[in-house]
Amino acid sequence: QVQLVESGGGLVQAGGSLRLSCAASGRTFSNYAMGWFRQAPGKEHELVGTISESGVNTYYADSVKGRFTISRDNAKNTVYLQMNSLKPEDTAVYYCATKRAYGSIYLRGSYDYWGQGTQVTVSS
Repeated sequence: QVQLVESGGGLVQAGGSLRLSCAASGRTFSNYAMGWFRQAPGKEHELVGTISESGVNTYYADSVKGRFTISRDNAKNTVYLQMNSLKPEDTAVYYCATKRAYGSIYLRGSYDYWGQGTQVTVSS
C-alpha cells in the first residue's frame, strides 16, 4: 500500500509558476516510476509526464514540454512538478500516481496508487 498526498496547488496568473509536491508513504518509494496526470472540468484525465524510479528519465506531454519539469527526491519520498509559463488551459486538478511495472504510461490503468489531487487555476 502506498499513500500519496499532493500539495502546492492554487490560483496563479497566466505566465506565473507553481511547484506541486507529491509526498509518498508506505512501500519503498524509489521502487516506483511516477506519473503526473491532470483533469480539467468536463475532460478526461490527461498524462502530464512521468519520471523513472531513479529520476534519470522523464517524459512530457507535448502540451507542457519546455514549461513543466518533473523531478524527485527519493530520500524525501517526494516527486515534484515545477510548472512555469502557466496558461489558462493548464487549469485542472493535478494528480500524482505510482506506475505499475507494466502497461502504457498513457493509460490510467497502468498506475495503481493515486493521490487525492490538487487544484491549479490559471487566470488570464
